[in-house]
Amino acid sequence: MPVIEEYYDIAVIGAGHAGCEAALAAARLGLSTIVFTVSVDSIALMPCNPNIGGTSKGHLVREIDALGGEMGKNIDRTFIQSKMLNKSKGPAVHSLRAQADKSEYSRSMRRILENTEHLTVKQAEVTELIVENGVCKGVKTLSGASYNCKAVVLCTGVYLNARCIFGEVSNHTGPNGLQAATHLTDSLKANGIEMFRFKTGTPARVDKRTIDFGKMEEQKGDERVIPFSFSTDPEEVQIDQVSCWLTYTNEKTHEIIRENLDRSPLYSGIIHGTGPRYCPSIEDKVVKFSDKKRHQVFLEPEGLYTNEMYVGGMSSSMPEDVQDAMYHTVEGLENVKIVRNAYAIEYDCINPVQLSATLEFKKIKGLFSGGQFNGSSGYEEAAAQGLIAGINASMEVLGRDFLVLDRSEAYIGVLIDDLVTKETHEPYRMMTSRAEYRLLLRQDNADMRLRKYGYQVGLVSEEQYQAVLLKEKLIREEIDRVEHTYVGMSEDVQKLLQEKNSTLLNSGSSLAELIRRPELDYQSLSAVDPGRPDLPRDVQEQVSINIKYDGYIKRQLKQVDQFKKMEAKKIPEHIDYDQVGSLRIEAKQKLNTYRPMNIGQASRISGVSPADISVLLVYLGGR
Repeated sequence: MPVIEEYYDIAVIGAGHAGCEAALAAARLGLSTIVFTVSVDSIALMPCNPNIGGTSKGHLVREIDALGGEMGKNIDRTFIQSKMLNKSKGPAVHSLRAQADKSEYSRSMRRILENTEHLTVKQAEVTELIVENGVCKGVKTLSGASYNCKAVVLCTGVYLNARCIFGEVSNHTGPNGLQAATHLTDSLKANGIEMFRFKTGTPARVDKRTIDFGKMEEQKGDERVIPFSFSTDPEEVQIDQVSCWLTYTNEKTHEIIRENLDRSPLYSGIIHGTGPRYCPSIEDKVVKFSDKKRHQVFLEPEGLYTNEMYVGGMSSSMPEDVQDAMYHTVEGLENVKIVRNAYAIEYDCINPVQLSATLEFKKIKGLFSGGQFNGSSGYEEAAAQGLIAGINASMEVLGRDFLVLDRSEAYIGVLIDDLVTKETHEPYRMMTSRAEYRLLLRQDNADMRLRKYGYQVGLVSEEQYQAVLLKEKLIREEIDRVEHTYVGMSEDVQKLLQEKNSTLLNSGSSLAELIRRPELDYQSLSAVDPGRPDLPRDVQEQVSINIKYDGYIKRQLKQVDQFKKMEAKKIPEHIDYDQVGSLRIEAKQKLNTYRPMNIGQASRISGVSPADISVLLVYLGGR
C-alpha cells in the first residue's frame, strides 16, 4: 500500500506555546518546517490560567521577545487587562502580567503560523521517531506517513498518554477534552529515553452571570499599560480594560474538603504523577497549610465574548459533588453555576538531564526538546524553551554555532541550566529567587541584554538592533550628563525636596546624588533640571534604575566576572570521569550522567562537591 513520504528541514511535534515558538523560529530562518498538532484547534491553547506573564514569568516573555519570539507580540494583540506586579518592591522583581482573551490569543497565533513563509501546519498524531545510528532522521504518523527531516523538536506538552481526572472520573484525553497522543511514548522509550509521569491541574470555570461581585474586591489593570513586546507602540495598547476580582475561601470550604479527602484522587492513590509544588490544588493547600483560615481566590475573565470566569487558586480534582459544594461556600459564589469542572491531568514527560544546554538530546543527534515535555510548568517556561530548541535545531541544520544563554545573561539561561543540571522530581516553575543575578536580569532591560543574540541568529532585524544600540547610547549620555549636572540650594530645589520629604541641601549636589535618595528618582527631578533632553520613557527608566542601584549593580557585575571564569573552563566532550583519580564515586556517576559543558555547570550538579571540582580542575590542568 503506498504511503505519503515528504521532506522538510525541521519537524516540530506539538503546536502549544513551545511548538509555536520553535516552528516560527525555524521557518523565519528560512528552513522548510512542518509543525504537527493533534488538533489545529489547540494551537497556542491556554488550557489553564487565562494570562501571560506574572512574577518571573514576565521576565521570560520579555526575553522571548528580545530574541525575536512571538509570545510578547501575541499577548499585546489579545490582552484584556494588564498589570505590573510588585511595583512596591525593587525593579529586579517587577513583572508584567496580562489577562488574555483566550480564544483570540489562540486564533491570533494560529493566523501567524498559517501565514508564515516556509511553515506547514499539519493535523496528525506523530507516533514514531525515525532514528538511525544515533541520529534522528524524521518522524512517522499514525497513518503510516513518513516525514524525513534534518532535525526534530519535541514539544508535546501535556498530551502524551494524558489522563484527565476528577473524583472517580478518568478520561484518557488531553486538556479540554482534546485528543491525547498515545503512541509516541513507546517509540521514545525504545530509543532509550527516560520518561517521567507528572501531573498538573486546573480549577473550574463558572458562569459570570451567577457571581455576586458586590461581595468581592475589584482588581483593576494599570492606568497606563506597558506592552510586553519591545516592538509594540505603547500608545496602541492603551485600551479599556476588564476587571478581575478577589475573594477568599473560608472554614466551611476547608471543612468540606477535609471531610471528603478520602474521595480525592490525590489522596486515594488514583493519581500517580508528581504535581507542581508551587501551584498546589486547593485540597493540597488545606492539608499542607492547615493553620491558614482562608486562601485567596481570583475570578478572572476568560475573554470578552464569553461569560466563563476562571476561579484562580481553587485548582482541584475532587468529585463533582464536592466541587459543587466547596465552590458555593466562597463569598460571592454562593449561587454560582459551574460551566466546566476542575480536573487534574497526568502526562508523560522526560527526565531533562538527558538534554544538553542546547536542548538537544545528548545521545540522539538532531533531536531537540522544549516545553512542559521537559518537566517544566507554565506557558512562559514552555515558550522560552521552544524558542531556544527551535533556534538550535536550525543552527544545527545550517551548520552554525548554537545559542546557549548562561545564568548571568537571562532567566532563560537559569531555566534551562536548572533543568539540565539539577534533579527534577516535580514540574519546574521559574521564580525570581532562582536567578542569583536578578538585579542585572530585570524585565525592563531584556532588549539590551538579548537583542544582540536575536540579531546574530537572524530573528531580529537590523532596524530593531540599531534601535537598541541608539537606546544604549542615549542612556550612557544621559547618565553622564546627570552625574555632572549640579544644583544648588535654590528655592525651587529646596521646595521640591520638602514636597518629597527629602533632606534639604546644605551645599550643591549633583542630580545623580539626589536620584540615589530612596524617595527621589530621575522623573521627579524634572522641574529642577531645565537642561534635560526630551527622552523616551524607557530611556528615562533605565537612567533612573542604573543611577539609583549603581553600587548593587557593580557588585553583581563582579560576581558575574567570577561566574564567567568558571563557565570559560570547558570540559572535553568525551572525557571519561572514571579515569579521573580521587573523584568520589557519586561525583563520577553524576558527571558521567550529566556530561557538563564546563566547570561552572559541573559545580551546580547535585552530588558534586567543591572538593570534586578541585580534583577535576587539577586533572584538566594536567592535560
